[in-house]
Formats: sequence, C-alpha cells, structure tokens
Amino acid sequence: MYTRIDIKITFRCNNRCDFCVQGDKRDIYHDRAKARVYADLASAYKKGTRGVVFTGGEPTLHPHIINFVARAKQLGYENIQLQTNGRAFAYIDLLKKLKTAGANEIGPSLHGAKPETHDALTHAPGSFLQTVTGIQNAVQLGLTVITNSVITSLNYRELPALANIMVKLGASQYQFAFIHIGGTAGKNKKWIVPKKTAVMPWVKKGLDIGIKNGVPCFTEAIPFCLMKGYENCVAERIIPEGAVVDADKFIESYGDYRRTEGKAKGPLCPACRYFKICEGPWREYPEIYGWKEFVPVKDLKKKRS
Repeated sequence: MYTRIDIKITFRCNNRCDFCVQGDKRDIYHDRAKARVYADLASAYKKGTRGVVFTGGEPTLHPHIINFVARAKQLGYENIQLQTNGRAFAYIDLLKKLKTAGANEIGPSLHGAKPETHDALTHAPGSFLQTVTGIQNAVQLGLTVITNSVITSLNYRELPALANIMVKLGASQYQFAFIHIGGTAGKNKKWIVPKKTAVMPWVKKGLDIGIKNGVPCFTEAIPFCLMKGYENCVAERIIPEGAVVDADKFIESYGDYRRTEGKAKGPLCPACRYFKICEGPWREYPEIYGWKEFVPVKDLKKKRS
C-alpha cells in the first residue's frame, strides 16, 4: 500500500526552467489520456491510496484537469494536490472551479525573491507576478499552499527573502529543494549547481524565518550532516510514501527509488549517526564536487558519572 500517488498528466509547460529535471519530455510525450488517468486513479484507490498529486510538466495545461480532480473526489480521495508553477491560479475563476471539483492543496513553485531572478530562471517574463498572485488567490480561497523553491547558483542568496515572502503571503508550508541535476539541469550543470556548503548559511537563515513565525519549512536533498541544528527540517523524514506514474514508467515506491537509484552515499557515510535515515545528495552532485563536504556526524559520547 502507498499513501499517495503522483500522476504526471502532461509534460507541457509554459515555463522553460533552466533547472527542469524533466528536460525534453515535453517534446517526446503527449498528454496522458483521460481514460489512462481514470484507470490510474481507480487502481491506486483500490490499493488503499487516499492522496493524489497531479503533476507534470504543468498540470493546469491538461484540458481535462478539472475532470481528473472531480474523478479523484468522486472515488473518495481525501487529499488532492496540484503540483504546479502556479501561474494559472492568477486567474481565480480557474482556481475556484478546481476547488469546487475537489482540489484542496496546491504546490506552487517560486524560485526567486525578485521578478528578475525568478523570470530569468523560468524564461517566462511576468511569471513571478503570476505565481505570487496565484498563491495569494489560493490562500484567499482557503486552500493548503505548500510552496517549493529550487536552490540554484542564481537564487540561493535570496532564500531568506523568499522565506519572508512565503510567510507574508500566508503559505501553509515552504520548502527549499536542492537542484536535481538531470534533464535541463544536467545540461546546465557547469553553471547552475552551487556548492552545498556555500548555500547553507542562506538556507538556514531562510529556515529561521519559518521557525520564528511558526510556518513549517523544510529542505530536500541536503544531507543531515549539513543540517546541524535543523535536523527537523529535513523533508525526507516526512515525505509520504507513494507511487509515481511517469510517462511510460510506473515507479511503485518513489521513496525506494530515491534511496536506491536517485541518491547516493559516500565512503565515509556509514560512520555517521544518521546513516540509516539519511538519503544523501542526488547522485550526480558528488560527480561534480566530490564527497569532502559531507563529514559524518558522530554519536555523542556518554558522560562518565
């Protein structure tokens, strides 16, 4: 049984992000057929799944997105999320229709604290304003808003300012996800991937803002050894177990995929107190920077009486 299923319903997108892990899939795969999505939903529900994430690409571009949300609600799904760039939600009427159909959570992405930064990374002029407006509209309608910001060499110094924006907008939760070096991000790896130790001061300042204001905040793909004092903010601790429907591929457990294929651990990692629960960085990262940044956290020695 898995608690959530992610269904990639289209790889089309109105952004062309420099860090997109989906790469050229938009030029290869068509929208997922309506009947196939209905079958995906029915099959997962029979296995006990009660949460669904419609993702992509940009799921709001699929012509049947409202039908998919309505079908999920009809089947009995309790948590229905759209993982999105958030731009379409600048048009509140669409968001109202999706809420009426059954959507109760959105996961919009904002990748800069300034329009210049966000729009440069997305190659979509005006996308910053649209996404911010979309978040405002979702909060206004009472939807749960869980934002994601991909950490890159262009935006990591803006993470504290981004955190302030999320708090002021009323986001339910925000996350800083270290760039996954595949697809378009892999093609741009020479300039877009920062060193993890360089970004950590800014990451922690960004987390401090959420902690201070009582807003849950997390990181993804940053190992425990770099998160001293912020271990409770490691998202891998709380990511729901689930399956992923990805084009012509079905991943039974994305958690297992992350741990066995997506991420890696270095030669010194077995000595770390977090070895069993830490997933390590995306496996492409040490191919660029090596393993020296990742210093095992030792168990605290018991004091003698």
